[in-house]
Amino acid sequence: MSSSDLLAGGVAAAPADVSAQPVLQLEHVTKRFGGATALNDVSFDLLPGEIHGLVGENGAGKSTLMKILSGVHSPDEGEIILGGESVTFASPKDAKAHGVGMIYQELSCMQQLSIAENVFLGRHLTGPGGVIAWGRMQQEAREHLAELGLNVDVTAQLGTLSLGNQQLGEIARTVFSGAHIVVLDEPTSALSGPEAEKLFEAMANLKTRGRSLIFISHFLEDVLAVSDRVTVLKNSRKVATLPREGLTKHRLIELMIGRDADQLAESYEEGIQLPPRSDAATVLDIDSISSTGAYEDVTFSVKAGEIVGIFGNLGAGMTEVARTLFGQTVAEQGRIALDGAPVAPRTTSQAKKLGIAYLSENRRKTLFPRHEIFKNISLAHLDTLLGPIVQQKREIEIADDLVKRTGTRPANPLLKAGNLSGGNQQKVVLAKWLTKTPKVLILNEPTRGMDVGAKREVLDLVKTLKNEGVAILLLSTEPETVMAESDRVLVMSRGRITREFAGERVSKDLLMEWA
Repeated sequence: MSSSDLLAGGVAAAPADVSAQPVLQLEHVTKRFGGATALNDVSFDLLPGEIHGLVGENGAGKSTLMKILSGVHSPDEGEIILGGESVTFASPKDAKAHGVGMIYQELSCMQQLSIAENVFLGRHLTGPGGVIAWGRMQQEAREHLAELGLNVDVTAQLGTLSLGNQQLGEIARTVFSGAHIVVLDEPTSALSGPEAEKLFEAMANLKTRGRSLIFISHFLEDVLAVSDRVTVLKNSRKVATLPREGLTKHRLIELMIGRDADQLAESYEEGIQLPPRSDAATVLDIDSISSTGAYEDVTFSVKAGEIVGIFGNLGAGMTEVARTLFGQTVAEQGRIALDGAPVAPRTTSQAKKLGIAYLSENRRKTLFPRHEIFKNISLAHLDTLLGPIVQQKREIEIADDLVKRTGTRPANPLLKAGNLSGGNQQKVVLAKWLTKTPKVLILNEPTRGMDVGAKREVLDLVKTLKNEGVAILLLSTEPETVMAESDRVLVMSRGRITREFAGERVSKDLLMEWA
């Protein structure tokens, strides 16, 4: 038996019966949001006892398709056929009632409750008089989890388990509440190798018991390891559904990227030439930092006036490294130096005083939409810029200058930040870090969710800072963004830097190969 015929952990993957009647069919599904088409005439089917991989770049339509299946969205065109009958899901609760269970990347379990309570969350077993049957619940939870290869004390708090075992607990809750179709959205993104293997064994176990699974992942090697068939989406359309046998990671990348001659990204697909290495002074130097379960032996540097891009898929470890540099977490090993001097920021305040600024991947966490633009801009620097007594007039003056500098529209610092478009909100978040020019600026997904025009404006701001000598670290799951803006490019996968590109040609498919 070849390695491609095995699931991780040595579990044989018995092929699904391709001649069987599908348990699920999505026929010619189209979904629009305003003027944008998120899914365009997509058909998808799932066989009994099958693990069906679903892959595509960010924005390809994977999440929208699964949200339609799980009852979050309704299709504008097309239909869902379940067990041979056309169905309409009015809500996620309705989809669950039809046997469709969704396991999201962000787990919905309650860490303070016991493992048994989580397995039966929302449907506690009761005895006479409506009293909760704790003993029976614990016994059944123990049996359910054992079937997935997890033998634990079910009376312990769920939060005491590793992330991988918590995920198995959530799968147990979904399956044993009656789901015969289980959708797993990026389940391995934050798991270690052994935890991922345990998950794959559980998936194989469910498959042998007749459950059908849809497996969404950016880790193409994982998809190839566990799937019977793989469907590829690109630009809101289905490109192909192929059997796993003979399918390679390189072929999947080709299908995901495509070679459309009329696309603006064509030059990126062919590759771009990175500039020669900079001979400027090193500002940030990272030497072999590690944090258990997050990243391992990470080493790189960023020079003055240089943009170093880090590309990786969700869960690659980029965000965890960024949070360590900004004092939100602490590395267990290794060394961080700023301008040649060792530093170890343990709070965000310490990081800011050192001259490190961090633009989070989630602007909602760093923006206060109900407050005025000037308050959002001045908040991070009230103590250092405005003195012990905050003067609103001074706040507004500083913000007025920065909204003009960043091209925020409307350029009125008295407006509520929540009234701005997504691109202009991002400019406000960036402006917050320009009140005092940082030594190091870390940008995590700075253009995610923006239209082309807004992306260009934000990235032009970043280039202005680069020309002013700021050392910039640009993290993104979008290869085009990293390639277009970076002087050097690093690739991260599963917590490690797998490749550096400098002074050479780099292409989108090369980045994806190393990720």
